[in-house]
Amino acid sequence: MSDKHTPVLLQESSEYLITKKSGIYFDGTLGFGGHTTKFLSLLSEQSKLIATDVDEEAFSFCQNMLQNEKRIKLYKFNFSNIDVISKLESIDKFDGIFADLGVSSFQLDNPASGFTFRSEAPLDLRMDKAATISAADVVNTFEEEELMKIFFEYGEEKNSRRIAKEIVVTRKSHPIKKTTDLVKLISEITPVPYVNKTLMRVFQALRIYVNDELARLQLFLTKSINLLSVEGRIVILTYHSLEDRIVKDTFKYETISCVCPKDFPICTCGKEVRLKILTKKPLIPTDEEVMLNFRSRSAKLRAAERL
Repeated sequence: MSDKHTPVLLQESSEYLITKKSGIYFDGTLGFGGHTTKFLSLLSEQSKLIATDVDEEAFSFCQNMLQNEKRIKLYKFNFSNIDVISKLESIDKFDGIFADLGVSSFQLDNPASGFTFRSEAPLDLRMDKAATISAADVVNTFEEEELMKIFFEYGEEKNSRRIAKEIVVTRKSHPIKKTTDLVKLISEITPVPYVNKTLMRVFQALRIYVNDELARLQLFLTKSINLLSVEGRIVILTYHSLEDRIVKDTFKYETISCVCPKDFPICTCGKEVRLKILTKKPLIPTDEEVMLNFRSRSAKLRAAERL
């Protein structure tokens, strides 16, 4: 597995998630099966694990690897369809729900996947290649203001306006079709010490936008809490502040008993406390794990339990 992807915070994820060895679990980010196989190793023969992914190569890899595993069912669905899958499987509640929101090392290192800016590849960034819009479509057709907003909101890029303006100017003479086209453009207008971080932010922003990642994450969290059994747990791994903020805020909202305006004399909202947060501060990888897997450095694990 290590040649495809090294799972992050593997032991911690398993310890927080698996509380009932014969339970029913959902892994929303199958990937190349790193976390999934660990979960299976801790579950009994009476358990059931549903796992999803939209990446064709990762999904096919796991289909082959897990073809003789009777306890697991795989779906090539986005994890935000957890409610649809629960109905298809006649599952009322899950005992644990997990998602690792990182992009796999295989995707990042494989130019053909189109996720890396370090190699020439089509400017794609779609997790699901059947999706209608690619990163190239965005940079070649969106208005300057739209591009600026994407880079600023999803990449937190301070130089978003200048980058958007340069894209619009450049594409008038030739389309920006390759990752190297965008890298060249950004590198020419960015001071050398900041080039790599700027590239990371811009490519992150495009990836988030193209895959509608933040909206899908919020939808997944809302549905997941509805589908958790009492004492069931939800464990989420995030890798940047936008994702982490959504998870943190959602968990916190579910611990509040009232959302009425402060000047209301009595509570009329009927708000229900549905979660107990298990990680007051997010867990992060140890120095040793970061040394072994540098890409784990930004990971944060948050866990909560259904009341």
